[in-house]
Amino acid sequence: MKRKLLFSLLLATVLFTYQSVAQINTPMPSPKAKTESTVGLTDISISYFRPSVKGRAIFGEGNDYLQPYGQLWRAGANSGSVLSLSTDVKIAGKEVKAGDYLIFMTPGKDMWEFKLYTDLSLGGNVAGYDDSKEALSVSVEPKKLAEPVESLTYMISDISEDNTMANIHFMWENTSVKVPVEVSFDDIVMADIEAKTKVNPRNLLAAANYYLTADKDLEQALKWINAYLAEGNNSQQFWNVHTKAQILAKMGKTKEAKEVAKKSMELAKASPNGDFGYVKRNEDLIKSL
Repeated sequence: MKRKLLFSLLLATVLFTYQSVAQINTPMPSPKAKTESTVGLTDISISYFRPSVKGRAIFGEGNDYLQPYGQLWRAGANSGSVLSLSTDVKIAGKEVKAGDYLIFMTPGKDMWEFKLYTDLSLGGNVAGYDDSKEALSVSVEPKKLAEPVESLTYMISDISEDNTMANIHFMWENTSVKVPVEVSFDDIVMADIEAKTKVNPRNLLAAANYYLTADKDLEQALKWINAYLAEGNNSQQFWNVHTKAQILAKMGKTKEAKEVAKKSMELAKASPNGDFGYVKRNEDLIKSL
């Protein structure tokens, strides 16, 4: 009896192992995808599954369409689409905490509802949607695409020059939807400056550069760059001497800025490894003054 039981267990194990190994891999009808980007200091990513049009009518009025107007939709295929945020942000002007969210949408002719849902275990189960777990609901205007998109696509697009704005960009069939995202990194940078300039003098340079580009306290930026250049042979680094000239120029200290730019240019000309374009940069700065 024991031998029969042992044999049965052994046979079951072998069959299970064989079935696991012998499974045939085939392409998914809606393959998984991921798009990600860093905006400011915020990592933004979207993991999703990509259904294809395959000749079907996707968005429209009535049941002849795969996703009729006015019906809540999982905004992708299979287990839905997940938006991940590494810091707090604003989406369409509303505060959203750092974390992972399911994306849901309700398409419409003139406006779409874009929603974020906190419970990832819901997956694509639209019927189980619980309003109390909704983190965001905003209205956005859809646009018609000039060229159709066969496979559903998400992008993090239109990152602004100052790195504070971008769009969650959805495209499928003939429809494009952009949802604006705003990030803030000034508090993070300021805390870093406070903590790290005390332990590594080189961070004084990064702090000065940040203040210069962000139009912050230029007197403080000048103090930091001076402190950095006073260390060891740092005053021979013509590229960083040029940064000091830029700070002085932005402060309106024209005479001092010209003198420092000339010093940077002399050091650049004397560099055995080349000037890396800093002779011209200094010439241009002097001309602008």
